[in-house]
Amino acid sequence: MEKIYIFGHKKPDTDSITSCIALSYLKNKLGFDTEPRRLGEINKETRYALEYFNVEEPAYLNDVKLQLKDVEYHKDFILNENESIYSGYQYMLKEGLTGIPIVKKDNDFAGLITMKDLTYTFINDKHNTLFTSYDNLLKVLNAKEICRFDEEINGDLLVASYKTQTFLDKVNLDNNRILISGDRSSIIEYAINSKVKLIILSGDLQMSEENLLLAKKNKVNVIVSPYDSFHVAKLVSLSNYIKTMVRSYKTTNFDHCDYVDDFLEINEKLRHTNYPVVDKNDKCLGLLRITDLNSKHPKKVILVDHNEKLQSADGIEEAEILEIVDHHNLGSITTNQPINFRNMAVGSTCTIVYTLFKEKNVEIPREIAGMLISGILSDTLILKSPTTTETDRKVVLELAKDLNIDYEKYGLDLLKAGTSLDGMTIEDVLYNDYKLYTVNDKNFAIGQFFTMNFDDIKVKMDEYIKVLDEVSEANNCALVALYVTDIIKNGSYILYNRKAQNIIDVAYEKEMKEGDFIEKCVSRKKNVVPIIMDALDN
Repeated sequence: MEKIYIFGHKKPDTDSITSCIALSYLKNKLGFDTEPRRLGEINKETRYALEYFNVEEPAYLNDVKLQLKDVEYHKDFILNENESIYSGYQYMLKEGLTGIPIVKKDNDFAGLITMKDLTYTFINDKHNTLFTSYDNLLKVLNAKEICRFDEEINGDLLVASYKTQTFLDKVNLDNNRILISGDRSSIIEYAINSKVKLIILSGDLQMSEENLLLAKKNKVNVIVSPYDSFHVAKLVSLSNYIKTMVRSYKTTNFDHCDYVDDFLEINEKLRHTNYPVVDKNDKCLGLLRITDLNSKHPKKVILVDHNEKLQSADGIEEAEILEIVDHHNLGSITTNQPINFRNMAVGSTCTIVYTLFKEKNVEIPREIAGMLISGILSDTLILKSPTTTETDRKVVLELAKDLNIDYEKYGLDLLKAGTSLDGMTIEDVLYNDYKLYTVNDKNFAIGQFFTMNFDDIKVKMDEYIKVLDEVSEANNCALVALYVTDIIKNGSYILYNRKAQNIIDVAYEKEMKEGDFIEKCVSRKKNVVPIIMDALDN
């Protein structure tokens, strides 16, 4: 079963994190293999909830782009460098490949050998040397072992083609020679006495008892092949280690975590057919052919607390969205096929997830109940937000009873934990709970921060506005606003980039100033986003 990632939006708030944790638990109980993930750093409020209920923070998910490991490339299609050239050729022929990655010990990547390399070797390389193993020679020449004293054979090849006397008079033999011979008893005896490295007997020749004893005494390697001398001479160089073909060892390879888009961009320049795939330790995993890209397995995901493309993981268009659980207005995410989309007009995604638990009749353990109540209390401002519904209230009361906690006290402690400005930069405040939106091809962004002391922000008003201006320009946003919400005063102070002045004036139907307090503006979903969208629409 493939892994399914469940995550909320890029600037995760408490509801986003807790709902993905709870939904992942439910899905796993129902037989799926899921993991909760986060797309950004969690805020102080969320951390308080996780620590209070002793729940592990979800791992970070950078993106869901298609990677080479999601492609059905030729995994484990590799050849050890000590295999013969002949084995490499046969392997490529059998598998219909035009190349094969070569590996050293422990699958360390060494290089790529292609059919073109084999052709080059056969035509251009000299074939009078041998560097291989005794076993490779047996396999390639279909030979039998007669005498074995060395596991590795290295030397110069020579065929006994002269007349016997001419050979004995003119040819000098030594330990660096590898002799191919037919039924030439005197030459074989001469070679043994010269202590050549190896004698290859052709035609299934039986060595005389005297020469066999002499070969053992002088530690001369001997094999016998059923092929005639001509065919032995043609085949023997193919028994060389495939690592001797070093021409293409400096080849382009890709990490299995590389993005398919990046691979395609590089391939446009190189135009190769075969590429080795390695891991971060340069261990070869297999071979990727261009045609393999037709068979891929996009990452499977479930989205919670958002359905806007700009708010979701990078590469979401390359992933397979299986399901969406959300309580916001319909956004810009589209799918290629029908999916389960659970969207309810409630104050928190966690309220929907709680409903799913009840529908599936799955028991909710204490830590998951803690996640659910934390998400609801956060998103509904302890049930005081205008987005709060009777369903939210009912769920909170039921969870609070099961947990045996005072939800108002816990909720206030939860929100207080997230309102402290200690150690936070202006960017930290803006991105603490930050969402991107699109309307009529125009992008805008709304950040929201809860605090009971706006004065700490007011004294740095100019610095905040400068950051908002910079973020707006960098991200091509018509508006970047920060709503500083005071839950005690039941309203929000507004800061925005300078170029968005007209949008803000139109939205609120009056001339606004930076730092103005907007009464009863506590919900971004109900009190902010709709009027900004209307302003941009008009």
